[in-house]
Amino acid sequence: MKKVSSLKKNIKKIKGSLIMGIILAMSITMFGCDINKKIGKTEKESNKQTYAMGTVVSLKVYGEKAEENIEEAIKLLGNIEEKMSVNKENSEVNRLNSSAGNKSEKVSKETYYVIKKAIEYSKLSEGAFDITVEPLVKLWGIGTDKARIPSKEEIEKAKELINYKNIEINEDGQIYLKKSGMKIDLGAIAKGYGADEIKSMLIKNGVKSAFINIGGNVNLLGSKTDGSPWKIGVQNPLKDKGEYLGILTTEDKSIVTSGNYERYFEKDGKRYHHIFDVKTGYPADKGLISTTIVSDKSIDGDALSTTTYVLGLEKAIKLVESQKGVDAIFVTKDKKIYVTSGVKDKFKLTDKEFQYVN
Repeated sequence: MKKVSSLKKNIKKIKGSLIMGIILAMSITMFGCDINKKIGKTEKESNKQTYAMGTVVSLKVYGEKAEENIEEAIKLLGNIEEKMSVNKENSEVNRLNSSAGNKSEKVSKETYYVIKKAIEYSKLSEGAFDITVEPLVKLWGIGTDKARIPSKEEIEKAKELINYKNIEINEDGQIYLKKSGMKIDLGAIAKGYGADEIKSMLIKNGVKSAFINIGGNVNLLGSKTDGSPWKIGVQNPLKDKGEYLGILTTEDKSIVTSGNYERYFEKDGKRYHHIFDVKTGYPADKGLISTTIVSDKSIDGDALSTTTYVLGLEKAIKLVESQKGVDAIFVTKDKKIYVTSGVKDKFKLTDKEFQYVN
């Protein structure tokens, strides 16, 4: 197949829902000025931005040992990345991929847990969520300078390698990819796991207030230091980064967004984004352009934001409403906003271009 010469060069390389973190920082300033300063309270605060797990990480922690806790969080993420990233040559994930169809590999309890959790979501979604999607991800190259539209033959060949049912897990930590050429990618769930692990560590260390942002996986610990809830802007998927369509007021929750504006390229006026429907082999196109999941655990929000995008509105609402402690904000192509029952009173639409559907 000839190289596509007219692909736009403005491929977005970092997950677009990272904007949640940027907007979060904005919203703290815009909607919740530092009341502590006004009333004379001096809660120690530490901020740090770094790069880990293939994305930008922003951390804000309050408390006497805020700086030490942030350093511990960064080390924790580094350990997770070394085990689970496809971009780390000697990671456990890459060892699994290299051994596919040949032998099983023993992995750490952390990697085992994440893979097992991923399989649970694959079953729950009837395959809409599938970590064996890596052959398609590599084929399309979206988010890299090699992005292209593969041939139908190439797509069909890649699809033959995709099936979560060909992952065999054993309680002793052994995992086997049954088919040669299979490859897993934990990119749609590992950042959520990392956000949860940081939050658990901070709680163990006595921290009462913090926010964690791993490439758009926002995880809130408690409320703001003045006791008020966080106010988080939800990205407008039709506009530039930093422009939000509504405000979510919440505390002690995870907020994860997936959308067609995150990583993509355009060809002949059509947008090709990075969230794949493994049944078709093409980017998912079921009418949604953005899904925001509000949940107790970020690992759930991470997996469900992808899953619901692939499923489409009707099935997505049904799935989310069936999960305890999970809610969602869905944005459709026709600029309508659908909000599940648990966040109806917590989300305020601010962009009149969109229509709120009760």
